[in-house]
Amino acid sequence: MINEIISMNGYGVYVWASFSFTLISFTILYFVTKLQLSKEQKKFVSKFGSLNEEKAEAARSQNINREILSNISNI
Repeated sequence: MINEIISMNGYGVYVWASFSFTLISFTILYFVTKLQLSKEQKKFVSKFGSLNEEKAEAARSQNINREILSNISNI
């Protein structure tokens, strides 16, 4: 019974290969996106982390900066 499910009437090789390719592609995409987010957060902290209070408040008021800051807890 399990062999029938795995072989899928002769189409199992194609189905499982497609499934594996999709799963691997999504996994790689997730890790690449996570790495890029981490790099952008580090650039943001290096640029805006050492501002005085007045300039920091101006940076926090911008929409894009607010979105980035919502993901960072150590600023």
